[in-house]
Amino acid sequence: MASDRLQQTLRRFRKRAEPVGAATALPREVDLGPGSTFEALLDQRMGSLESAVGELKERVNGLIFLVVGAALVQVVLRLVL
Repeated sequence: MASDRLQQTLRRFRKRAEPVGAATALPREVDLGPGSTFEALLDQRMGSLESAVGELKERVNGLIFLVVGAALVQVVLRLVL
């Protein structure tokens, strides 16, 4: 009774919400490119910043391994000599 009326009302709202020809229309492709010049420049700057941070990370890792290696060499030299 009440559920039938509710179902009919929901069907009417769905029919009103559907645009004409929506069932046959193909879905639009999503454009993932930058929408403006600012976004394009921002993407470029973010890319260069990411590469700079990556290079910095490599250098810090190299320095850490150098210090740890030098400390190990000193420990081995103290034990051997």
